[in-house]
Amino acid sequence: MNSANGAAVVVGVDGSEPARTAVRLAAREAARRQRPLRVVHGFIWPLLRVPVSAPPEGPPGGGLRHQAEELVAAAVAEAESAAPGLRVSGEIIDGEAAAVLLGESPTAAMIVLGDRGLGGFAALVVGSVAIQVASYADCPVLVARGTARATGPVVVGVDGSTLSHAAVDFAAEEAAIRGTRLHTVHAYTHPASTGPGDMQPLVYEESDLRDEENQVLAESLTGLAERRPEVPVTRAVVHARPVAALVEASREAQLVVVGRRGRGELTGLLLGSVSQGVLHRADCPVAVVRAPG
Repeated sequence: MNSANGAAVVVGVDGSEPARTAVRLAAREAARRQRPLRVVHGFIWPLLRVPVSAPPEGPPGGGLRHQAEELVAAAVAEAESAAPGLRVSGEIIDGEAAAVLLGESPTAAMIVLGDRGLGGFAALVVGSVAIQVASYADCPVLVARGTARATGPVVVGVDGSTLSHAAVDFAAEEAAIRGTRLHTVHAYTHPASTGPGDMQPLVYEESDLRDEENQVLAESLTGLAERRPEVPVTRAVVHARPVAALVEASREAQLVVVGRRGRGELTGLLLGSVSQGVLHRADCPVAVVRAPG
């Protein structure tokens, strides 16, 4: 995430109701972080060589460009209403939605999107925009879905890899900003392999396995208390699939955080079943965090 003082929270808009939900969420997130909000609309029509200005014989204020200006202005007003006093700006950028948002990501504190939309943002969760933005953005991506709650913990999925440390740190920061606890969830279904091609044991002692998985979670949280002493941390080691465990935890959460890559069940998170499952089924907003490097 870009930590520069001027880095803005960026929200992608297309005029749909899910995008309006994303604007309100982005406004609250920007206000919490004391950052400006930047409203962006990817205007694809010039790429398709479609006329965008009002035709000479048409009504005043017609044309695709004017429509885009109106939807951005409405989104800016929505953000200002959701977070009075917030610095909000809006811009129409010629280009395809994913490319426009990825172009914003190197200088953004965060990108916020609705869980589905119109035009370039259609079928956001399962479509190419979500996959491209979440897979390649240089900053966290927050998807507005489920219930926006002012209470409840921030939940983070932990898989024991060094790459999940970024998700834990981001989730702890979110918990600190929101003044709530961090609930860490480590899900397992069977013993983890110790290397490529290793065979998993057919018979194992459940109590021993649970002790091992508890140790995995504990090691993943090493140093967190020193880095974030103000954040209460609770832990859950669950014998379940990661999607089911995180979705269950989301029912009382303000936010669920997952890392972009990981080990075991979380490997290939953005392109695989875990991310799709959490984004489709979580009962609160979901943040996808890029690991450094």
